[in-house]
Amino acid sequence: MGTKYRRRLRSRGTFAAMRIPVHAIGRCVVVLLLLAGVGILGCGRSETSLTLVFTPSRDPTALKEAGDAFAKTLAELSGVPVRALVASDYAGVIEALRSKRVELAFVHPVGYVLANREAGCRILVRDIWGGKTAYTARFYVRKDRRFQRLEDLRGKTVAFVDPASSSGYIYPMVLLMKQGLVRERDPKTFFKDALFAGTHEAALQAVLHGRVDAAASFDKAPELHLKDPALIAQIGFVGETPEIPEAGICVRPGVPEETVAKLKRALLSIKAPQHAALLKQIYDIDGFIEADDRDYQPVRDAMQLMNLNPPK
Repeated sequence: MGTKYRRRLRSRGTFAAMRIPVHAIGRCVVVLLLLAGVGILGCGRSETSLTLVFTPSRDPTALKEAGDAFAKTLAELSGVPVRALVASDYAGVIEALRSKRVELAFVHPVGYVLANREAGCRILVRDIWGGKTAYTARFYVRKDRRFQRLEDLRGKTVAFVDPASSSGYIYPMVLLMKQGLVRERDPKTFFKDALFAGTHEAALQAVLHGRVDAAASFDKAPELHLKDPALIAQIGFVGETPEIPEAGICVRPGVPEETVAKLKRALLSIKAPQHAALLKQIYDIDGFIEADDRDYQPVRDAMQLMNLNPPK
């Protein structure tokens, strides 16, 4: 779910305190991703187990509980001891892989490209979500504001999610650039103000409560994060990106091939109906399919348009 993987923000009440101006990121976004410290929720690791780190797409405490259950199931099915950790943000996942603190990671699409490029990781499996293996990003607005087109958002305010979010920043920005609405990769050449909310839920709540005019998020975000049909009915969208390949699980170099093979077989066997409840608790996914590095070439292309190249 692509998406679906993002930095924590516990409640809408903390939104204002956590807002990060987009203009403060600029060309330094990759530096942020690679140099940011890694915050992990968990305890001391066992020498004999592998560690699976989760991108914090929901409340970290709830995700940690679900992650522990997932790690236990994966260990039972594969015969490989696995434990779960939750990173504090997107950057933490990449840094944990790069510094060899963890062996496995749930990664969103941009996160995988960075993990592959900066830590040599390879994708093992790709999520199935809502019966699909790809999703889109949208610009959400309140229906009562009567915005009809992306162009109607000129001079308005927008909430993105995280500078490393595929559906919460990268793909929406590429859409704006290709339509000639944003220049020089700067959202403030189109919007009056732009900020990072931290999570998809926080971005949507900001729209609902009038803190911003629009929010970038993935196609199923209202159903997944707002849940209340009355709230969902208040939200519409005015622009949609091309499809984004689903998120997945990657492994860093150094894990024995025999172990990798066991883990991959086990992951492919975690599916409904037996494991439906467990998968829903993690990222509300349906299971996994085989994945290949080539699946993420469109993501690399989008990152290139955003000039997200390695720092020199």
